[in-house]
Amino acid sequence: VWGATFMVLAPEHPLVAKLTTPDRQVEVAAYIEQARRQTEIERMSTDEARARTGVFTGGYAVNPVTDERIPVWIADYVLMGYGTGAIMAVPFGDQRDFEFARAFDLPIRAIVKPEGETDLDPATMAAAYTGPGILVNSGPMTGKRVPEELPAIIAWLAETGRGEAEVTYRLRDWLISRQRYWGTPIPVVYCDACGMAPVPEEQLPVELPLDAAFTPTGQSPLVTHEEFLHTTCPQCGGPARRETDTMDTFVDSSWYWFRYTSPHDEQAPFDHEMAARWTPVDLYCGGIEHAILHLLYARFFTKVLRDLGMIDHGEPFLRLRNQGMVLAEEGTKMSKSRGTQIGPDELVAAHGADALRLHLMYLGPWEQGGPWSARGITGMERFIRRAYGLVTETGDGPFDRTAPENESAALARLRAKTIQRVSEDLEAFQFNTMVAALIEYVNELMRLRETDVIHTPAWREALESLVLLMAPSTPYVAEELWERLGKPYSVHHQPWPGYDPALTQDDAVEVVVQVNGKVRDRVIIPSGSSEELVKNQVLRQTKIVEALGGREPRKVIYVPGRLINIVV
Repeated sequence: VWGATFMVLAPEHPLVAKLTTPDRQVEVAAYIEQARRQTEIERMSTDEARARTGVFTGGYAVNPVTDERIPVWIADYVLMGYGTGAIMAVPFGDQRDFEFARAFDLPIRAIVKPEGETDLDPATMAAAYTGPGILVNSGPMTGKRVPEELPAIIAWLAETGRGEAEVTYRLRDWLISRQRYWGTPIPVVYCDACGMAPVPEEQLPVELPLDAAFTPTGQSPLVTHEEFLHTTCPQCGGPARRETDTMDTFVDSSWYWFRYTSPHDEQAPFDHEMAARWTPVDLYCGGIEHAILHLLYARFFTKVLRDLGMIDHGEPFLRLRNQGMVLAEEGTKMSKSRGTQIGPDELVAAHGADALRLHLMYLGPWEQGGPWSARGITGMERFIRRAYGLVTETGDGPFDRTAPENESAALARLRAKTIQRVSEDLEAFQFNTMVAALIEYVNELMRLRETDVIHTPAWREALESLVLLMAPSTPYVAEELWERLGKPYSVHHQPWPGYDPALTQDDAVEVVVQVNGKVRDRVIIPSGSSEELVKNQVLRQTKIVEALGGREPRKVIYVPGRLINIVV
């Protein structure tokens, strides 16, 4: 309070007319009109580039603790709907007041000294000081620490009749009345004899008619729906009229997931036990436009239901993820008027739903979106065809052979690493990198297709894993491929593929094997393996045995972790 050097009223404040002196009336009236043209959001902006504006009313107020006359201004950053619409401006400790004081050369009085530091000089300050410290220039409160001793300061103000504590709520009253026909009916009737009366509980819920007529009268269709409009007064039994306004649709969307847990319950909005079992919601996905009002109302309803004892928790959603936007090819927002809007039906007809879904995932990070690419969707279609051909052409076996150890090891590691990548990317909503992992997996399988591993049970397992990994992103193709593999319906009922974590570790290396300087094979060995262990493993490889042709090695040269050359 000792730092209050001026007051600011909202332009709409009723005291403005009383405080404005005759010589200031024209300027004040012009400013009020200027503020009226701005939205509340614009006025609340904290954008540093936005200049502070205001007008002096010519009036003064008295600071109750210093007895000083301080000027009264009006400014658009003070809102009538928040608090009282009047603030004591303390430019030393509030950034907006600081900027306003600087803009209009109003005094700034230092009232807090940061503990252990030198006094702050308002003349050289670049911003308001909002941290803790010791009060200075504050009368009998000088020397007290803030914020620790604020209760004592407030108590002193109350004891001396200079002020009192009051809680200011940021949450505004919620205007829920609407004239939308599809809103939530208000369960109230009007009787000429009894006045307004609530609909009895046994007559709830009030349901909207399904045959309302939409006419260009400016009135709700309920006003002209005789059967809905006219009813009986629950108090006197005489004729009554239903309320034809409806509540905001937020009244429904703020708690609908609780109803989902017991949608057929006719005795209550939802069953307590079922709501306790299924809620709170584990994951909520939606557009960024839901991030303010809908989530605010959802939390409000959830906390009210908790306080009423209808549920046991106070938060509606455990995790929230907002998806990005698909842009036009030039990177701008899609527009029907500019001809950049793309209809999904045409794309599904031309490329298939799975290719479209896969392409949308691959556009960029899920929470950012990205520009549409016509070439990209054809690329996804080609990938699906390759995966389809790989499974259908090699999935019937026979799988009764064994393959060289290095080929089997390469396939096992490929499968394990791909399952790990796809699993982690799915959990993290990194769908673009998940698709990249699937593409790499198919490419590597196409390469391994030319080896003996194609006839082993491990190959069949690798194909089954591919189909299971594709199922979340390409559900239709995956279902068909699962059937083609002779597996039971449905792929979407199967457990997620598992893997050996040891195979995903980068503690194994590929060693090139040469015989007389010519590459004959490649083997996977654990990192740090001894030279003796590597030699023994290499000399047992089928291709190396064939290359040696029964000859004994004369010399073995080993470059650790990279190459082994057998000289015969």
